Amino acid sequence: MAQKYRVDNLYEGPIDDEFAEGIRTCNSEGPLMLYVSKMIPAQDKGRFYAFGRVFSGKVRTGQKVRILGPNYVPGAKKDLYIKNIQRTVLCMGRRQEAVEDVPSGNTVALVGLDQYIQKNATLTDEKNDMAHPIKAMKFSVSPVVRVAVECKVASDLPKLVEGLKRLSKSDPMVVCSIEETGEHIVAGAGELHLEICLKDLEEDYMGGAPLKVSEPVVSFRETVTVQSDHTVMSKSPNKHNRLYLIGNPLEDGLSEAIDEGDVGPRDDPKARGRLLAEKWGWDKDLSKKIWAFGPDTLGPNLFVDMCKGVQYLNEIKDSCVAAFQWATKEGPLCEENMRGVRIEVHDVVLHADAIHRGGGQIIPTCRRAIYAAFLTASPALMEPVYLVEIQAPEQALGGIYGSLSQKRGQVIEEMQRPGTPMYNIKAHLPVLESFGFTNFLRAATSGQAFPQCVFDHWELMPSDPRTPDSQTNKLVMETRKRKGSKMEIPPVNEYEDKL
Repeated sequence: MAQKYRVDNLYEGPIDDEFAEGIRTCNSEGPLMLYVSKMIPAQDKGRFYAFGRVFSGKVRTGQKVRILGPNYVPGAKKDLYIKNIQRTVLCMGRRQEAVEDVPSGNTVALVGLDQYIQKNATLTDEKNDMAHPIKAMKFSVSPVVRVAVECKVASDLPKLVEGLKRLSKSDPMVVCSIEETGEHIVAGAGELHLEICLKDLEEDYMGGAPLKVSEPVVSFRETVTVQSDHTVMSKSPNKHNRLYLIGNPLEDGLSEAIDEGDVGPRDDPKARGRLLAEKWGWDKDLSKKIWAFGPDTLGPNLFVDMCKGVQYLNEIKDSCVAAFQWATKEGPLCEENMRGVRIEVHDVVLHADAIHRGGGQIIPTCRRAIYAAFLTASPALMEPVYLVEIQAPEQALGGIYGSLSQKRGQVIEEMQRPGTPMYNIKAHLPVLESFGFTNFLRAATSGQAFPQCVFDHWELMPSDPRTPDSQTNKLVMETRKRKGSKMEIPPVNEYEDKL
C-alpha cells in the first residue's frame, strides 16, 4: 500500500494521531478521511459530482460529514461546513452506479456537496473536530496566459458569470477572476489549454451563447536586482509615525523553493532557520523574524523585521503585513505581482498614543514605503518561460532552429532517439512569443515538428524598465494602458518622504 509511506506528504496534522494512523493502515473501520480532488459535471446542467478518494474509514449514503475547505484551520469556523451526503456513486466509464457505502482505498463520487466545495476539500466524520485537512494538490504549471471574456449580447451576462463559476469548478487548473476594470479574466496554463476551456465555457456551460475573447495576455512579475541605494522613509498621513525600509533581492533558488513549498509560512521556525542558513547563508536569528510571505501569504516575497528594540512594534505588525500583501500583489511598475523581493524593516518611529497609529495610518504608509524601497533597488521585470519539447526528423532541424531563434527561444538540449531518425529538442521559449508558435513551426518544417509547451520558470528581462523605448519599458506601458493606469512609471519621490 502506497499510503503507508505517503502519509507524511498527505496529512497536514500530527503524523501519529488516529487520522494519520487510519490513513497509514488504510483502515475501513477507522475515522473517515476522504479527499475530494475534482468536481465532475453531471448530466443535468449545473450539478457536479464531488470526485475523490477514501483514505480511511467508510463513506455512506445519507452520512453527515464535516467539509474542510482549503483554507480551514483546525479550531476555527472558517471554510467549514457540516452537510449530508445525498448519494454515493461509483463512476464506471460513462455510467454512474449508486452504491450503499464505499470502504477505504477506493475512489468515489458524492452527490449533494457541490455547493460547498470549490475545487478540493477534505471530508471527515461529523464528530471529528480534531481532524486536520489533507494537503492540497500542487500543480507543476502555473496559469500564466490570460484572456478577458465578454458576451456579445449584454443580456447573457448572468449566463457568463454562472458559466465561469462552473468552469473553475470543473477544471482545477483554471483561475477565473474579475479585474477592478470589470473584465472577466480566465487564466490557463497555455494557449491550447485556454482554447479548450473557452470552448467548454461557450458550448457546455453557457448553452451556446456567443463570446468575445480578447487577445491573450501574459502576466509578468516585478522584481529587484540589487540592494536599495539608501534607506527609504515614509511618514503616515498624520505625520506622527515614520517607517524606514530597505529592499533586497532574494537569493538564487529561494523563490523557487518557496514556490515548491520547501520554505513556507507554516514551517517550524527552527527548521526553516537551519535550512535558510545552510542553503542561502541567512543569519539564524533573522529567519525567526520573517513576518510574512506575500502575496496571498504564500508567495515568493519576504517581509523581514530587522529592528532593534522598537516600542509598540508588535501592535503595528498586522497593519504592516496587510500593507505588504497589498503591495506585493500590485507592484509599482505595472501592478503585477512581485517576485523574489525581500523587504526589511530597519527602524520604526511611532506615536506613543495608540489611536494615532491605527491601521488607517500605518497601512498606506507601509505600502508607500515598500514601493519606494522597491523602486530604489533597481527594479526589473520577469517574464514566464515555457519549456518546449519538439520531436522531429533530422531534415526538419534547420527549420526548428530558425523558428526558435526568431522567437527569442534558446535550445538547451538536442538528443537523437536511439535507433530512430527522430530527434528530441528541448528549448526555452518566452510565453510572450509562444502565441501562434505551433503554426509558425509547422509552416517552417512543413508539418514535421510537434511542439509541446509546459511552464518552466520566470526569467529576468535584460533591459531596464525605466529606460524609455526599451523592450521592457514598452511591455510595462502596454500593461499599464490595459489596466487603465497613468502612462508613466511613478518616480520614487511620489512614495518617499523627506524628514
